[in-house]
Amino acid sequence: MKQSLYEQNGGTYREENGHLIPHLALPESNEQPIGKYGLIHLDYLKKHRRGTYTTLLTEGRLNAYLADVDSQAKKMLDLIIKQSAERERVNEDLKAKDQLKWVQMMNNIKASAEEAVTVEFLENPIKYS
Repeated sequence: MKQSLYEQNGGTYREENGHLIPHLALPESNEQPIGKYGLIHLDYLKKHRRGTYTTLLTEGRLNAYLADVDSQAKKMLDLIIKQSAERERVNEDLKAKDQLKWVQMMNNIKASAEEAVTVEFLENPIKYS
C-alpha cells in the first residue's frame, strides 16, 4: 500500500469507528504572560488586522508576539515617565517639600505617558517575525 504524504513525513494515524484519524498535536509552547498593552494590542489585531492575527495564531507565534509588544510598551512607558519627570522637575526634593503636589504631578505624567504608549502601539505596531 502506498504511503500518503502525511505518512512519508512521519505522520501516524489511529483508527476510530472504522476511520483513520491523523495524530495531530500543537507544538510545545512557552506561554508567556501578557500584560495590559499586549491585551490592548490583541484586541486591536482582532478588530482591525484579522489577517495578521490569524497568521500569528495559526503559526503559534501570537503569544510571543504579544509578550514582545507588552515588553516594548512597558520599556517605552518607563522611559517617557522618567524623561517627563526630569523635564518637569518632579524629583525627590519636591516629594520632600510637597508630597501632595508630587503625587498629583506624577499621576498626570503617568496618565499622559500611558496614553502616548497606547496610541503608539495601536497606530505603529511592531513588525512580527
